Amino acid sequence: MTEHGDHSDARGDVRAQIREFLTTRRARISPEQAGLPVYGGDRRRVPGLRRSEVASLAGISPEYMTKLERGNATGVSDSVIDGLVHALQLDEAERAHLEGLLRTAGTSRPPRRRPARQAVRPTVQRILDSMTLTPAFVLNGRGDILAANDLGRALFAPVFADPALPANLSSFVFLDQAAIEFFRDYDKVANDTVALLRAEAGRDPYDRDLSDLIGQLSTRSEDFRRRWAAHNVRIHTTGVKLVHHPVVGDLDLPFEFFPLPADSGQSILTYTAEPESPTQDALNLLANWAATGESPVAGDAADQWATGAPSQTGTVGRSRA
Repeated sequence: MTEHGDHSDARGDVRAQIREFLTTRRARISPEQAGLPVYGGDRRRVPGLRRSEVASLAGISPEYMTKLERGNATGVSDSVIDGLVHALQLDEAERAHLEGLLRTAGTSRPPRRRPARQAVRPTVQRILDSMTLTPAFVLNGRGDILAANDLGRALFAPVFADPALPANLSSFVFLDQAAIEFFRDYDKVANDTVALLRAEAGRDPYDRDLSDLIGQLSTRSEDFRRRWAAHNVRIHTTGVKLVHHPVVGDLDLPFEFFPLPADSGQSILTYTAEPESPTQDALNLLANWAATGESPVAGDAADQWATGAPSQTGTVGRSRA
């Protein structure tokens, strides 16, 4: 396909994303939540707010709201965006997503962006390696693990079990049954993964690798398709991940994301543990394994993980979904 054809297809997809995002956002808000009067005989054919109600709350005409929902975003002003944010009760991540979609749809040519770096600079790798008691990774917006330190590899051993490189967290979540056991809060992780991919797609709809990944997940995972259709977006840079490691058992891991401004699209992800907690003890055990160069999921431990048999070092015997 020609470059012009690629551009046209991407713009058409962006217009569709605008339409679906706006319609799903107004469908989730009831008239009561919007502070609108509701009458007993008011029968609604659609969930949530009507298009005309959103237009009124946003301070624009119903005709203009219809135009926006068709993806015609040329010349959308900040005041219109402010009105939509107010009417649809969008959070910071949703506003940024909408602005990115509108900006892309309103331009006549694809924006010139620095291509995302896939190689990790040696200085960044040295930073990871110096964090011997902290699992640390470098990720891009697709969820590719571009680099990791030894403890990170030990912690995410099930993710790295797939020989395909780079390891991809998004694919692991939706295409590997081990993810259901590994993430104790799987439903939240799955929703967050989709929301992050949705936000990334809004920032750069011309990213072919990202589009290919989303297409692969949509083709192979009905669960992904269902969650993707919700058009939820999220930006989270901190939180707590609940995992069940195949050898050391349950861990509660606070995490932090640190964007790397010099490396477009890359961020450092770190996990820590509360001092003197069972999670800290488990990380120390993994660190000892990592220091020897041995995999914590190998030999008997790997057999225990596959069969669900008890482990001497952790509560491995949980049933897999």
